[in-house]
Amino acid sequence: MSHTNHAKDLVRMANQIAVHFATYPHDEAVTETATHIRKFWDPRMRAGLFAHVQAGGAADLHEVARGAVGMLQAR
Repeated sequence: MSHTNHAKDLVRMANQIAVHFATYPHDEAVTETATHIRKFWDPRMRAGLFAHVQAGGAADLHEVARGAVGMLQAR
């Protein structure tokens, strides 16, 4: 799988998680999304998502997923 396809898959999965929690109050949705990614994603998956965002791909993410990535990167 190419790097581009892998990044698209990670974005798709992060957005699916974010949409699941999007009905929660915003801060809670961000926290729950970040918690899910931290608990259930392999460190390589998280690193790939972070690299995609750092390369300018933040606009591809749902706003809740963007917040979750920011929260995870701040840790």
